[in-house]
Amino acid sequence: MIKIYHNPRCSKSRQTLEIIQNSGQQPEVVEYLKTPPTASELKELLQMLNLKPEQLLRIGEQLYKDKYKNEQLSDEELIQVMAENPVLIERPIVVKDNKAVLGRPPENVLDIL
Repeated sequence: MIKIYHNPRCSKSRQTLEIIQNSGQQPEVVEYLKTPPTASELKELLQMLNLKPEQLLRIGEQLYKDKYKNEQLSDEELIQVMAENPVLIERPIVVKDNKAVLGRPPENVLDIL
């Protein structure tokens, strides 16, 4: 089973979903802004992605600039911030068989298809 944490308003997310569908697979689509991952789910995703929390953080978002840019937050605190503010999570994230990739660029998804 393949799962995509998707934002339909994001062109990279739409392109990644299209690559998956063109491969003949129908992924489980999680619109993470409507159904955000929990802190523990984010920890699992970070492990599968082999990323630190700050590498999954969208630092260009106004919310980040206004509220968190100058904060010294621990990994646990950053994960909690992303769980509470899913707009700050980089997208899309694609998961298959306990492996995950960030669809930036969308072609990254080919690594797990």
